[in-house]
Amino acid sequence: MRDHTKLRAFELADRLVVEVYRASRHFPRTEAFGLTSQLRRAVVSIASNIVEGCARHTQADYVRFPDAAYGSAREVEYQVPWHSAWDRSTGPTWKDWTRRARRRAKS
Repeated sequence: MRDHTKLRAFELADRLVVEVYRASRHFPRTEAFGLTSQLRRAVVSIASNIVEGCARHTQADYVRFPDAAYGSAREVEYQVPWHSAWDRSTGPTWKDWTRRARRRAKS
């Protein structure tokens, strides 16, 4: 079993979860069960798949879960441009999030 806390990819993914949850509090209430919920699930899925992959015992399983994390990172990359349409406050822009999601996916 591998220690996910030692992986840079996990560290970055975990930080992204906090950032997305913080920023998405400002999304319209009408989207609470729509895009906001989907974005939050996808961003948590990145870190969760890294953790689950590290808990697997075979190399084949270990490799499969980061692939799933990559898929979730691409999903987040698609969804974050909506952030700029709803939240014009200071903080990370969708371009910042997209860059971060790509870094996590490549880690």
